Amino acid sequence: MRQTKIIGNEAEDAVIRLMASQGYTFIVRNFTVHNMGELDVVMRKGNDIYVVEVKSRLENTAYADPLRSITPKKRMRMYNTTQVLISRYRLFDMDVHFLAGCVTHRRDGMIQNVEIIPF
Repeated sequence: MRQTKIIGNEAEDAVIRLMASQGYTFIVRNFTVHNMGELDVVMRKGNDIYVVEVKSRLENTAYADPLRSITPKKRMRMYNTTQVLISRYRLFDMDVHFLAGCVTHRRDGMIQNVEIIPF
């Protein structure tokens, strides 16, 4: 379990680095609202907020498509949690976009690819 958490943190780090290199500004990571949900990474660019669900997958496996794991229930939890984030950070006049940070890695945890996909 610990290894899974480490790989997940490294995947989030990789998404943040990639987006920062493209001009996005970091807002918050692992924003959690009790009994509602968690937002992995939240970034900003201009007047837009980007809520990123980070999914890390082992390369060359049948589970390589991380978008399939972002279910309608997960999307609703993300939306509701984002409403709290907007209120707490006073981001009322911002447009919100939901993205998947798709990270593939080797068995040893070495990241192979990072892709940002709207959903």
